[in-house]
Amino acid sequence: MYFGGVIMIKKIFMVVVIIAIVVGGGFYAFQQLMPEEVVETQGPIYSTQEVKRGDISVGVEVVGQLDATDGGGIRVPGNRYSGDSAQYIIDEFFVEEGDPVKQGQVLAKLLSDDIHNKIDDLNEQIESQKKQLSQITGLPMDQLDNINPSQGIQILAPIDGSIVNLQAKEGEELNQGQIIARVVDNSRFKVACKLTTAEFNRVKEGQKVVLNFPYFDGFYEGTITEINSTPIPNNDKDNEFGTSFVYHAFVEGDNPGLIQPDMEVNIGLVNGTDVSAGVTYFMYAGKVEGFANEEKVLNQVEAVATEVHVKEMQNVKKGDPIVTMSGSDVKEMIQKYLDKIRELNNERREYVTKLDQLEIKSPMDGVVGGIFRQKGESVGAGDWIGDVYNTSNMMIWTEIDDVDILHVKQDAPVKVTVDALPGEQFEGKVERVSTVSRDRNGATSFAVSIQVKGSPQLKPGMQARGFIDAGSAKDVLLIPLEGIFEEDGVSKVEILKKDGTTEVVSVKLGLMNDRYAEVVSGLNEGDAVITGSTADLLPSQHIKSDDSLIPSGDGSKDDKDENNENNGNDNLDGNN
Repeated sequence: MYFGGVIMIKKIFMVVVIIAIVVGGGFYAFQQLMPEEVVETQGPIYSTQEVKRGDISVGVEVVGQLDATDGGGIRVPGNRYSGDSAQYIIDEFFVEEGDPVKQGQVLAKLLSDDIHNKIDDLNEQIESQKKQLSQITGLPMDQLDNINPSQGIQILAPIDGSIVNLQAKEGEELNQGQIIARVVDNSRFKVACKLTTAEFNRVKEGQKVVLNFPYFDGFYEGTITEINSTPIPNNDKDNEFGTSFVYHAFVEGDNPGLIQPDMEVNIGLVNGTDVSAGVTYFMYAGKVEGFANEEKVLNQVEAVATEVHVKEMQNVKKGDPIVTMSGSDVKEMIQKYLDKIRELNNERREYVTKLDQLEIKSPMDGVVGGIFRQKGESVGAGDWIGDVYNTSNMMIWTEIDDVDILHVKQDAPVKVTVDALPGEQFEGKVERVSTVSRDRNGATSFAVSIQVKGSPQLKPGMQARGFIDAGSAKDVLLIPLEGIFEEDGVSKVEILKKDGTTEVVSVKLGLMNDRYAEVVSGLNEGDAVITGSTADLLPSQHIKSDDSLIPSGDGSKDDKDENNENNGNDNLDGNN
């Protein structure tokens, strides 16, 4: 009986504990589900923020890619469309893609056999034309630049000597190729002679011989200047020995002034050291053929001799005028030669210029954007082998929505950063704002171009971010945006007066970002702007007034942090 009672007591205790737990838990749940008892007051409770002074900045953030505003080509000189067919070989590149360069810097060097060959050909043509004109006019080639076609042509003496067989008369027409005269230098005569086989074997060129003229007393010295080693039949009718073979030879000697062409002369060899020992003469006598230095004066053009400057046997110096020929035909002929020489010189000058341009230079300061060819490749005139872009001025092309575009003005300053260059900041400005919107997938936007003051570090295609400055103000009255509403197009706020009543006030607003608005007029510093009330809340909601959201302007840490946030990050499109 005892044990049975104990068990019954324990069971009752357990039931009591379980009931207590259930009741306690149910009460706790009831407490959590039921709202707290709110002390009812007379009228709503307001959340307010005082109008305080602070700084505000407004701007629009944009994102876009950098692009070069100016560029130029690394090009082979010349223009293929002008008929320039010159071919080049790329000899060497001095830069690589991405290298900064200066205007006029040598970027590549070319080779061109075509240009060198053409210059050589033109030089030969010019030389040929000058030689012909020199022969026609009688002027040395170095004096042709000063020739006057109106003065006609002068035929000049080619050497020092005497005029022989003059064929020109004033007023007579001279044929092209006609021999006008001969100029003979009679200081040395020339004798033609024949040698027997035995004599041929005894003499040699350069050997001294003795000359005896039947017309004069004494002996003269001569020198064998030429011997023809080929024997020919001697068909001299006076040859008492019959048909035989002889060798032709020539002897020259100084003319004492008496020797003339066609004179006969005996030629021999001295037996000893001088003529006193005797002379052995050649079998055949020689004949004075002429003089050692003699030039024919040829007429190169068909023209009339207007003046003959010499007479027969007159002594002249090299370059002295012999005959002058003039007239319209002569003038026209000379002018044609001069025009042709001038044309060839101009063409040669163009190719020499091309030769000087085989060093390809940069057209501007900038960065090498690309090299499209390789060393050793063949290229033609005007071919584009690379490009250079200017980094001093870059551009960002972007789009801004129809709300923020109202805050973007022409020439507005822009702070630009580049993802690839953290910590670097570049100056820019709004260059152009489109006046026509674009519809992109139902969203309206406006095109904006931003000019960026560049740097060699910047490259086209880099991702850039810009903050367009839409205005800022310091030490102005600020109110939170949640306290502003609009009626009939007029901005208004509701303020809580000191006696607990409220009043609706019209305000004129200035700058606005996504948190604050500048109050230009309508409010005073310290006014309590209503930002919410219990009349607008559900039964379970509460109002919490937090004046710290508005900068106090008293220099506290919270105020400084808030001002810094406003100055650097607040903007109208909500990006912080």
